[in-house]
Amino acid sequence: MLNPSRPLMTLVALTALATLSACGDTSKLPASSDMGSNPTLPEPSKTLIPTVNIAPATGWPAGLLPVPMAGLRVTALAGGLDHPRWLHVLPNGDVLVAESNKPPRADTGFSLKGWIMGKVMKRAGAGVPSANRITLLRDADGDGVAEVRTVFLQGLNSPFGMALVGNDFYVANTDGVVRFPYQPGQTSITAPATTLTDLPGGPINHHWTKSLIASPDGSKLYATVGSNSNVGEAGMPAEEGRAAIWEINRQTGEKRLFATGLRNPNGMGWAPGTGALWTVVNERDELGSDLVPDYLTSVKDGAFYGWPYSYYGAKVDTRVQPPRPDLVARALVPDYALGAHVAPLGMAFSEGNALPAHLSSGVFVGEHGSWNRKPHSGYKVVFVPFKDGKPQGLPVDVLTGFLSAEGKAYGRPVGVAMDKRGGLLVADDVGNVIWRVSGQPR
Repeated sequence: MLNPSRPLMTLVALTALATLSACGDTSKLPASSDMGSNPTLPEPSKTLIPTVNIAPATGWPAGLLPVPMAGLRVTALAGGLDHPRWLHVLPNGDVLVAESNKPPRADTGFSLKGWIMGKVMKRAGAGVPSANRITLLRDADGDGVAEVRTVFLQGLNSPFGMALVGNDFYVANTDGVVRFPYQPGQTSITAPATTLTDLPGGPINHHWTKSLIASPDGSKLYATVGSNSNVGEAGMPAEEGRAAIWEINRQTGEKRLFATGLRNPNGMGWAPGTGALWTVVNERDELGSDLVPDYLTSVKDGAFYGWPYSYYGAKVDTRVQPPRPDLVARALVPDYALGAHVAPLGMAFSEGNALPAHLSSGVFVGEHGSWNRKPHSGYKVVFVPFKDGKPQGLPVDVLTGFLSAEGKAYGRPVGVAMDKRGGLLVADDVGNVIWRVSGQPR
């Protein structure tokens, strides 16, 4: 049966989006001043309506590719995927791709803001149903194109992070971590899942992605859980166990909070040399185009990083009531700013790559791109150089061209990973492609 209110709702949505796109503020900071170890942090920009600047998702025109930095080459390892979000490379070189999206949201009542944001995300390419699948890609001949593609796992619940320890393969669904038996070389798993532990999920589940990494000795897993809101507007009871990284005992499933106050952490990695855990974090929105810089940081056991009460240490967010000066006093300053609203998701240390020498020590970051900033930021893959275990200098562009001159999104980078031949893999959830960046000249 046709819904007679649908045309009216659509008209309201289009009107609202047009109104929002005309409101808000524009960045006033000099280029790159919101990046690095000491970013500029201006006063918040308070507007009646927040900045909304959507890059409508179109997909890649035939024959067009992202643009690699000079001296590099990009190829499509595989295309025609269904919202590929995350990557994991197995010891034999097989590449696993989580084809996933947010789960259906429980009916928590109508919210005008929630309804409008749903339309915003749909326009940005995030409105498709979740395939709930992990696909295996195999490039046996090394030509940069996968000649084998199989369904590795299916029937999952908005899967994201993956980890392999011995013959145990772990998947971070949106509501918990599950385990499957794995034998080297197999191209599919049909055995049933065993639940290791649950993780905070619905009914709100605002940030639904759960990243996963194993400790170097394989005894523990670490899982990221994003916040249930922008700055706690859903109430702090809804944030229990969220905006955090959990440490999970791999044998027993027992878990504890490892670090908190991280609004939306995603990719993680162990730093070569120091062995420290690092992550990338999406910071809060609606403070203007120049706040708050998203960041890359080392993660200390027991540390608190500010959300929602403050950002970059003691910068208090006055929107959050009641305040918590006790928590603000111990909030750590992140190591490195990536820029305001770039939306970093994937990260991978570059150790062992076959790329040019200037990309041999540092971190690759997949920046999904902004909606709360004018002009757009992110929509690219960058490299953050490291020296003596710490970021040095400014990020450098490795893969760009995801936006058209008119501001439309051909693609959006998400997960990144180093493959067994030393190339960089990039999951593109709008182009539905896995890109491979190699050291061969374009």
